[in-house]
Amino acid sequence: MAVKTPAHIKVIVAPNPSPMTASGTNTYVIGPAPFVVLDPGPKIDSHLTAILEATNHDVAAILVTHSHLDHSPLAKPLSKATGAKVFAFGNSFAGRSERMAKFATQGNLGGGEGVDPEFEPDITVQDGQILTWQAKTFEAMWTPGHFGNHLCFAHENCIFCGDHVMAWSTSLVSPPDGDLGAFMRSCQKLIARPEQLYLPGHGDPIIDGPGRTRWLMQHRQDREKQVLAELEKSPGNSHQLAVRIYADLNPALRPAASRNVLAHLLDLEERGRVETQTQIHSESVFRLIEK
Repeated sequence: MAVKTPAHIKVIVAPNPSPMTASGTNTYVIGPAPFVVLDPGPKIDSHLTAILEATNHDVAAILVTHSHLDHSPLAKPLSKATGAKVFAFGNSFAGRSERMAKFATQGNLGGGEGVDPEFEPDITVQDGQILTWQAKTFEAMWTPGHFGNHLCFAHENCIFCGDHVMAWSTSLVSPPDGDLGAFMRSCQKLIARPEQLYLPGHGDPIIDGPGRTRWLMQHRQDREKQVLAELEKSPGNSHQLAVRIYADLNPALRPAASRNVLAHLLDLEERGRVETQTQIHSESVFRLIEK
């Protein structure tokens, strides 16, 4: 059954289709005027023009779920054109756990795919904060996992879920920007809420958001079992394990698969299930810890 976006919310899809973005980034324009724009998207002039035409330059606020290059770079130009402030959890380094921040400082874990290094909000938003503009109310929820500064926003009977939950694909979790343990905890936070309709950063609306989120959690748990099963056969690094686990995957997507496997390995290492004989880095070989 086709799912419709609520009538007061307009979706403008950015012209940036790719295997990682589906048909493009969903920019949401929430009315009536003055409008709230959520995830202005990549820095593409035609997309900025489309947003300004849809809002007639009448923008009360700009919300950003997270600072990847397909979501946040247009925030500053849109702010300059309309005078609206940019609201987000923080810059691209905000929200990392102490462990992931340490990995980032060491600089040997890789990552950094698609990060917007210049992003800086005008106003930082706290977990649980209520934001209101002329009867339009949003509750911010800090949902790290896909990215440290990721926010979801509850609005009326729906949740703008960014890249945390999508119907067409699972989210990339690439350390140190992504954190699998945080991802699972954020899923639990969303499931505990009453909203059913999720409006994602890419792809179609999700009519049963909690159901899809439970599926994503089960998918990660199943992937963990696959990682452990392969390590039971022999040790391996994230690249080797990705080849063994994702046997039929399009080679163009294998780097992303390797990053997801690395996220599982780091989570398992933190939980005492696997170990490596070296300081952890992107090529570390992991093995099971004997019970």
